[in-house]
Amino acid sequence: MSDKARWAVLGAGVITGDFLAALPHAEHGVLHAVGARDGIRAREFADRYGAAVAGTYDEVLARDDVDAVYIGTVHTTHAELAHAALDAGKAVLCEKPLGISVAETEAVLAHAARVGLPVVEAFKYRFGPFAEQLRRLVSSGAIGELRSVDSTLGFAADAHDGRLFDPATAGGAILDVGCYPASLVVGLAAWAGIDHPPVIVDADGVVGAVDEQARATIAFGGFEARIATAITADLPRRAVVRAAEGVLEIENVWGSRVVSTADAVLRRPDGTVERIHTATISPMAIEADATILALRDGRTEAPEMPWAQTRRTARLLEDWRAAIG
Repeated sequence: MSDKARWAVLGAGVITGDFLAALPHAEHGVLHAVGARDGIRAREFADRYGAAVAGTYDEVLARDDVDAVYIGTVHTTHAELAHAALDAGKAVLCEKPLGISVAETEAVLAHAARVGLPVVEAFKYRFGPFAEQLRRLVSSGAIGELRSVDSTLGFAADAHDGRLFDPATAGGAILDVGCYPASLVVGLAAWAGIDHPPVIVDADGVVGAVDEQARATIAFGGFEARIATAITADLPRRAVVRAAEGVLEIENVWGSRVVSTADAVLRRPDGTVERIHTATISPMAIEADATILALRDGRTEAPEMPWAQTRRTARLLEDWRAAIG
């Protein structure tokens, strides 16, 4: 590998464009190639973002001058492309969800373990100074034993068509945006040392061709999580974590594709208020760097989104979808 790892992106859609806009802020990697189903589309995208190489997925993956790939395609192709990239000897940063089922997710992770290459699920809010501070607050016991969390993420799509509303591309609210609050509550439980698997105790939603809105109450032993998501209604981007020694309010827990979250408020039982503020970063650049650092260190996982939490989130998403039919 050269001083900076050479990235290829697979997919030429909006989220891939956001990743490529962020990549110049990464410390350990540079754009080298663009792959798409259509080689002409790949060339157009490569010219726009300054990639030296363009071609179909197979053509890009066959190259020996690509170290890592970012997968930004529709959900139903994530696992297929991750397997192909691992077969080609590339590290993988894959947009969430890694697989549309537990079985798909497990198969990709097992493949990565066999070949000894990193696979990182790209939950961008998990990377950077604020995410590190949140993990410290929970894991150190600074806010005491976790009691409950409420977390939501949802938006009203402009049009009810395309991949979001297509069952053939695993559309629907839960896999597209509900995976964020699901992965957050899985993370909180893990950071607090709670080993109870999540159990859905109540769930409902609005279901058409796909799940348009969904909510669930989840028990991790004595820790309760209440989450909601939608693609046909605007929901707050916040999380409220209640613990024995305080209530943590995070108004924009997810940040954006451009800048990470920086602020939260911790309200103590005695009435005192602590304001938390951290530096911000480009979250998509930092998750790219986390993937390359794992590759250089010979690790298969990034600590920000370890495989145990990828697995548990996949299970929770599958159970949630089943619970609302």
